[in-house]
Amino acid sequence: MKLASRDAARFLARPDPAITGILLYGADAMRVALKRKALVEALVGPKAAEEMRLTRLAGADLRRDPAALLDAVKAVGFFPGPRAVLVEEAAEPALAAAKAALEEWAPGDAAIVVAAGGLGAGSGLRKAFEAARNAVAIGIYADPPGRAEVEAALAAAGLGGAGREAVGEIEALARALDPGDFAQFLEKLALYKRGDPAPLASADVAAVAPPSGEAEIDEVLALAADGDARGLARAFRDLGGGSATSVTIAAGRYLRTLHAAASAADPEAALARARPPVFGPRRARMAAQARAFGRDRLETALGLVMETELALRSSRPVPAAALVERLLVRIAMLRRG
Repeated sequence: MKLASRDAARFLARPDPAITGILLYGADAMRVALKRKALVEALVGPKAAEEMRLTRLAGADLRRDPAALLDAVKAVGFFPGPRAVLVEEAAEPALAAAKAALEEWAPGDAAIVVAAGGLGAGSGLRKAFEAARNAVAIGIYADPPGRAEVEAALAAAGLGGAGREAVGEIEALARALDPGDFAQFLEKLALYKRGDPAPLASADVAAVAPPSGEAEIDEVLALAADGDARGLARAFRDLGGGSATSVTIAAGRYLRTLHAAASAADPEAALARARPPVFGPRRARMAAQARAFGRDRLETALGLVMETELALRSSRPVPAAALVERLLVRIAMLRRG
């Protein structure tokens, strides 16, 4: 049986006990690994490996010993509880072993989980799981997770009952972050909320959301967009890192984000959808900046950024730091009209 994306998300969160074989396949190894981990825990629990209820096999080994999979499925465990056999990095050579295990499966045997890379529609391994009545094939694609997947991930992390705004912000983060980074974010958020009975709120997301990695530069740019020329001068002198070129590139990115917000009917909603999304007090600050500038003056500011970039790239020697500081002061003056 082949599952559609929406049905697959529900199945991975709560597997059907009548399904005894699951094939996960996809070109993105990290996405497949994360789904595989969640599925195995849903099937046999997080301590299955410690209790010897989870057997791992390499797909390449099944070419030499096809019977190894069926033997592991039929083996009797030392500890009570559900068992599973996980075949990692499977490919077409694992087809014979997988078909035999699916055909010979009987109540009391271990569940079969097979993880593979990208498999085309003509793949024998994929066809075997799609054709079997007691098995499913689930494609893991690079599409960003939808609302249902995000809510399921929150529930799995013990963060159910989140407010609508917080869920929307987490959904935006899921689109912006790599799957591994998003999983780490959820773990950190769960630790942050441990022992706190209040529902998950936007402020909690903002407190844990990954930093941009250029916090000092972002603050300098924010001061320029606030029109605070005096504070900007002090912050620019204290700027610990970032070359003139990197500051100029960051200024262009910041102003383009403001321009998109200023062009929208709801600047705060536009900032929540930005890549990466903007959260918490920073979002309110940037929304105010976008409204104060307006589209026309932001386009003028972007023109100043382009002029500075061209000057920095010229073959003639230029006072780079002075040029960038002048650019930021001019942006601050534009904000003040």
